[in-house]
Parts: sequence; structure tokens; C-alpha cells
Amino acid sequence: MATVQLDSVEKVYDNGYHAIHGLDLEIADKEFLVLVGPSGCGKSTALRMVAGLESISGGELRIGDRVVNDVEPKDRDIAMVFQNYALYPHMSVYDNIGFALKLAKVPKDEIDSRVRKASTILELDSYLDRKPGLLSGGQRQRVAMGRAIVRQPAAFLMDEPLSNLDAKLRVQMRAEIAALQRELAVTTVYVTHDQVEAMTMGDRVAVLKDGYLQQVDTPQNLYDRPDNVFVGAFIGSPSMNLYEGAANISGDGGSVTIGAHTIGLDANVLAARPALKAYDGKPVIVGIRPEDFEDAAMVDGVPDDRRLTSKVTLIEALGSEIMVHFRLDAKTVDSGDPDAVEESTSDTAANAVGRFHPRSRARMGESIDIAVAIENVHFFDATTRKAIWA
Repeated sequence: MATVQLDSVEKVYDNGYHAIHGLDLEIADKEFLVLVGPSGCGKSTALRMVAGLESISGGELRIGDRVVNDVEPKDRDIAMVFQNYALYPHMSVYDNIGFALKLAKVPKDEIDSRVRKASTILELDSYLDRKPGLLSGGQRQRVAMGRAIVRQPAAFLMDEPLSNLDAKLRVQMRAEIAALQRELAVTTVYVTHDQVEAMTMGDRVAVLKDGYLQQVDTPQNLYDRPDNVFVGAFIGSPSMNLYEGAANISGDGGSVTIGAHTIGLDANVLAARPALKAYDGKPVIVGIRPEDFEDAAMVDGVPDDRRLTSKVTLIEALGSEIMVHFRLDAKTVDSGDPDAVEESTSDTAANAVGRFHPRSRARMGESIDIAVAIENVHFFDATTRKAIWA
């Protein structure tokens, strides 16, 4: 096993495109680290540099105690699992799994032992004689995993391995991969554009944007304490609602104004975010997650200054919850995610979404009182877009 360390790693292509800017990351031995971000953020480029499939323009890359900047991929002691499986169609499952060992001239009895052990772990025992064309997508992905496992590498690298699977199978396979990584205790770097995948699989998650590392932390800390507007909006589904606002601080309390709406702030809110006191009378960006909006009729004792009145424009019933879209008289803020579909402020669409209790009385086209969980609201500097905490 081994650590993987990127120290001020840069990637600049021959045409001058700067894909990775001073990336500093340390992946601990046996850790499962997920690289996540929108399309073109540099996450796959970073992974390919670790694999040796892309050259490094600057900085230093270590696997274990070796600097591997100029080491050939085959000599880096890593195993990579690709998006398209990269299986040999004319070979059986058994031969696909054991092919790398055969090339390395591992003795036949050891190849057989490793292949059968991997196939048992991955529940492929009954498919060893089949060709890849006779397997489902999930089974093919297991074969690709098996091929990586038998090599007993220092680290696994996985580049969007579930993106070709249907939604139900993706959920199943992400649980299986996470469990397998814990069982094998192999250092793993996993790339995905799906933040739900990142949050459910990684010990830590590194968020990239435009080749810059935005934040790296545990999934829960990314959700609870995002460093900036981009991370706050990217982590969480549906995305955080973002508005232009203004803070009004008075003693240990105050309020925040977003458009025509004013929400009260109490001492507990300011105690958790002491730096907010310096923003009295100043513009801020206000972030409210969908789960921090609720039908006020479903919450006991909501003070008047924690309520908004709005008109429902769309309801998405999901059984265990409903997504309620509604209008606020407030100006929205762009999250900075190029892949995001920002809520419109037009006359025909919502500019907010709330995750409501399934028994909510919300009805299309009707007015509704909405409770705001102000203790969970996020505040960001309007200029730097950095989170306001201590």
C-alpha cells in the first residue's frame, strides 16, 4: 500500500492551455479520495497524471516514497479502471482478469489463485468462461475491477467507472465499490462528475473548478461548511439557492434582507458565524439549501421573522418528499458551475426550490408560507465569494 502526494502539480498543454494550477493533495495510505467537479475542471487530467498517461508540467508527484514524475505507467505500481471497461472482447472473463499477470510472467498456479480469489470477491465465479459481450454492464465493470484487484497494486485509480451504467445499477455498484475498497484497504483515487457519488463513496472529497482545488474535506464538512459559493452550490442536490442580500446586525441579533424579504437572525446564528458581525449594512450572498425551506404548516412555532410568503410554480412529488419550486422577490446569484441549470427569475419560472415534507399542503399556483431554518443558512462575501464564518 502507499500514499499518493501531489505537490504543486501543474499541467500546461503545448497549445498553452493551463489545465491544472498548483494542485496540492495528499491521499493517505488506504484512503478513498474522490476528485469531483464539473466538466473540464481538470479532475481526469489530474488522475491521468498520477497514472503516468499525462506528463507533468511542474511540481512533484510521489507514490509511496518514490518521485514518479518521469516513471513509466507500467512501473508506477498502480491499477486503473476506465469508464469504458477496456476489456478484450475475444477473451473470456478469466483471461481478461488474469491478462496483466500473464504479461508479467507470473506463474500459472498463482494467476489461477489470484483470478479465482478476485472472481469470488466480485461474484463472478459462474461467468469465468463467458466473453464480455455476453455480460451486463455491471458484470463488465466487475471484470474490470477484477483485473485491477489481481495486480495487488499500491493504488487504484478509477476514472468515472460507473458513468455507462443505468441509474439503479450505479447506486448498487457505488456501494459495492466502496465496500470492496474498505475490504481490500487499497489507496484509491476516484474521479466523478456526480457529487452524489462523491459524497456517498469518499472518505474525503476534493472539489476542483477550472483546474484549481477549491476545497478538500470529508463529505459532511463540505456540505456543512463549504469554503465558497461554488462548493456550497456544487455539493448538495438540488443545488443551494443563492441570492444577493444585505446583512443588518444589531448587538447579538439582526436580520438579513434578500430582495423584498427579511429574515431574522438570532444570537445563535451570529455565535456560529462571528465574522458576520463585520458585515452590518454590507452586501452578502445568502445561500439556502432546499432542505432548509419547509412548508410552515408542517413546523411548530415558526416565528414570523422566519417565514416567507410565496407562490408555488411547480411541484415534483417523489413519494418520500416533494420538491416545491416557488417565486421569491429576490435576485439570484450564479453559482459559477458551468454545468448548472440556474433557477430562472423570469415571469414563468421559479427562482427557488424547497425540499418539503410529503404531506405538505403546497398546491400549484397557490400562495404558501415557507419556514426558513435560519441556523443552517450560509453567508458568503459578495466580492470574494468566500464563506463567512469565524
